[in-house]
Amino acid sequence: MNKEALWSRPFLTISFSSFFIFINFYILAVTLPEYALANLGGSPNSIGLVTTIFVIAAVLFRPLTGKWLDEINRKKLLVFSVIMFAACSLFYVWIDNYALLLVLRFVHGISFGIAATTTSTVVLDVIPRERKGEGIGYFTLFMSLAMVFGPFIGLSVSSGAGYPVLFFLIVIFGMLACLFGVITPIPKRDIQPSDLGAWHFKRFIEPRAVPIAAAGFLIAFAYGAISTFISVYANSLGLKSAASYFFVVFAAAVLLSRPFTGRLFDRRGAHMLVYPGIALFALGLLALSQVQSALFFLVTAAVIGLGYGAIIPSFQTLAVQSAPAHRSGLATGTYFVLFDLGYGLGSYLLGLAASSAGYRVMYLIGGAAALIALLSYYLLYHRPLRRKHGQSPAGAAYKASL
Repeated sequence: MNKEALWSRPFLTISFSSFFIFINFYILAVTLPEYALANLGGSPNSIGLVTTIFVIAAVLFRPLTGKWLDEINRKKLLVFSVIMFAACSLFYVWIDNYALLLVLRFVHGISFGIAATTTSTVVLDVIPRERKGEGIGYFTLFMSLAMVFGPFIGLSVSSGAGYPVLFFLIVIFGMLACLFGVITPIPKRDIQPSDLGAWHFKRFIEPRAVPIAAAGFLIAFAYGAISTFISVYANSLGLKSAASYFFVVFAAAVLLSRPFTGRLFDRRGAHMLVYPGIALFALGLLALSQVQSALFFLVTAAVIGLGYGAIIPSFQTLAVQSAPAHRSGLATGTYFVLFDLGYGLGSYLLGLAASSAGYRVMYLIGGAAALIALLSYYLLYHRPLRRKHGQSPAGAAYKASL
């Protein structure tokens, strides 16, 4: 029997919308702190707020968005969110003081939280059922590519052409995110009325997604040390010329692994990917703490990328599969609430560790957090699943992939 097509128009348009949302996010994440310091009177101790306020706003609206996705028309929510995101992107051109920038970052964070959660849920509606793992793998690849190209474009344009050109690009990318979101056709679905109270916690959180989200929190916590401090760490080692290639190698590893990981998930289950993926991710971080040469530095990028490429789509798929179909939006929102919290806390707390004990110790702590994520996955998800079905780990993994 022939498989249903994965690379359909709806899948491509929602993936490109997500790509431009995240490339916008990563460009601003690496350039706004310096811009605020140099042009808006921000202080060295406070410029981190331009990222922190954004993440807080996104985290606050993730669970609300999950609730809305399961209770109202998803197409209308998608259109509203991408229009709001594009509008926020436009206002950076006119910001002329630090206080206004923080206000805009909070509103922009709200639009990001809604738009990113919505696109990550809508894509589930357009992926064929028997190709969920493969489909989410390719969808998250678009996010991974944005994670690489965003910082590269942001730093290159801001240093070469200046911030006015950079903000013009932000407007273009915001409009493209809006365009692809608006033209995405979404299958109609029956909205099931909830019998829960208006403020019942299950209207905002999917408890069955929490075990996977907890492991995702720890992975994101460790990843904060990479995305935020890798260039500073490379400079401290005298490897400044190699720093710009770290995320290129990282992305190449993710790209190479993605076609195999998605299919392996659908055929053999999550455990075949999660355990080696977390092990590679942890090993790469621990090795990164011992780097002495440019070659070894880039090898660790490849190892971390292979692990990350296996973990992230697997976790997102498991979070959705843990809940009934009519609560898929809540499951997605729950997963990303904890993931975003892990990323934000990791960037801050590991930065404190680096300032007091050094970057090598920081990456050792990151590797330890990844190993705890492996233990968390087993204790909170794998073992309860095996007990529930009363079968071997391999059998439970197969069951989980159905």
